[in-house]
Amino acid sequence: MNLEIQIPESLTNDIKALKEKLANIELNLQPKQAPQYYTRKEVAKMFNVDLSTIHNWTVKGVLTAYQIGGRVLYKANDIENAIVELKK
Repeated sequence: MNLEIQIPESLTNDIKALKEKLANIELNLQPKQAPQYYTRKEVAKMFNVDLSTIHNWTVKGVLTAYQIGGRVLYKANDIENAIVELKK
């Protein structure tokens, strides 16, 4: 004896939408990676410039500095965003 169940199309669409929402929620629950920080010396070495240049870029707002205690740090993401593409 075979029983066939007819599922309305609207219910099928609702189930698909619910699955998509759950997938999005799962993506948002993934742990975020901790930002990587660099010291002034590391940033200076990265760009092959003097520490005074890093200080000047910070004062001008080219780089954003963060401080904890007496240490000045720069986020890797902020460093990458400070690099701009040249217009041709």
